[in-house]
Amino acid sequence: MSAILRVFSEGFRVFFLAAGVFGAGAGLLWTLSLASGGAGMDSLDMAPSQWHAHEMVFGYGAAAIGGFFLTAVPNWTGTKGARVGYIAGVFGLWLIGRIALWPMGVVPPMTAMVADLLFVPVLAWKILNQLLKRPKPQNMVLLSMLVALWVSNLLVHLEWVGLTTNTARQGIVGGLMTLVGLIGVLGGRVTPAFTRNAMKRAEVPENGWPQTPDVLNKVAMVTSLALPWAAMSGVDVLLTCAALLAGATQLARLSGWKSLWTVSQPILWSLHISMAFLAVGLLLYGLSGFGVGQELAAIHVLGIGCVGGMTLAVMSRAALGHTGRALIASKPLVWSYAAMASAALMRWVGQSALVAVYDFTLMLAGGLWVAAMVLFLIAIFPMAVAPRVDGK
Repeated sequence: MSAILRVFSEGFRVFFLAAGVFGAGAGLLWTLSLASGGAGMDSLDMAPSQWHAHEMVFGYGAAAIGGFFLTAVPNWTGTKGARVGYIAGVFGLWLIGRIALWPMGVVPPMTAMVADLLFVPVLAWKILNQLLKRPKPQNMVLLSMLVALWVSNLLVHLEWVGLTTNTARQGIVGGLMTLVGLIGVLGGRVTPAFTRNAMKRAEVPENGWPQTPDVLNKVAMVTSLALPWAAMSGVDVLLTCAALLAGATQLARLSGWKSLWTVSQPILWSLHISMAFLAVGLLLYGLSGFGVGQELAAIHVLGIGCVGGMTLAVMSRAALGHTGRALIASKPLVWSYAAMASAALMRWVGQSALVAVYDFTLMLAGGLWVAAMVLFLIAIFPMAVAPRVDGK
């Protein structure tokens, strides 16, 4: 099998590569644009900041979850993975959306809307068919998050084409909260589970394993699923309260997951630190609704620290496992995790505390994001193009 065909043979290969390339490229373009006073964004039909936010959520984020679902769902259901033709086709739909919205393009807004809204329904239909082979409520409910992602994207485009007013912000925040909610659900499953498995291998006594009260898991599930719809409702107080409850619940869960035990294992602490950014980011967002702190700073804690950090952690772990490699993060991956966490901290500190040097911290945070993506690509590329190392 040629390297090109192999890239399209499994969802994680092409979509994780695409997420890294697009994350680095779009992040670099935005950082350079900020440094040059908006150069390169002149052709946009929307505010440049909206383009940036939209593409981080519906470009980078959608690629990451596309690769995750196409890889994880067959394992959950015992079904065959998608074929090369489907993976190439659905990737093409994602790519068409990115090209249609690229700043230097001249695609009319209505055409761009249609192009950008095709990817998620085609992905969701495939995921639905696979989940129905072995339906489980805890997995079926995740389809609602794909619906939320599509609806939130629709709200953004409706304003951009002039059919609505003031829905773009609801859609962008709704899209971010969809990714955050997915992490609340899935990250809340895998983080303690992977930690527990590692502790078992290390022969840690059972009373030292991660523990989560059932009531916290249930509240976390409900609040995670509610976050995107609260954001899209346009009722700010609803999202504020949902964020505070969800953040407090996630923080309470995290306190029982033995995070300090993972300090020597980057493949694990990358999950824990991302969940910490999730909890803290939601609390900061909720507090900003009551006038405490900056909403935009909280959004970047969620977008960079939580979404950026967790996607890197999960994508790298999945790529290692599905190519027959040991679940040990290489040096580029470790530095990638660290750069992403540093970018989130710098972005928050710059807007919340070091206001006098805000522009510098903004550039530094952007540079750290790009560095994290490049380091991730250095690590992931050999896994994506080569056969499994175990010959399976």
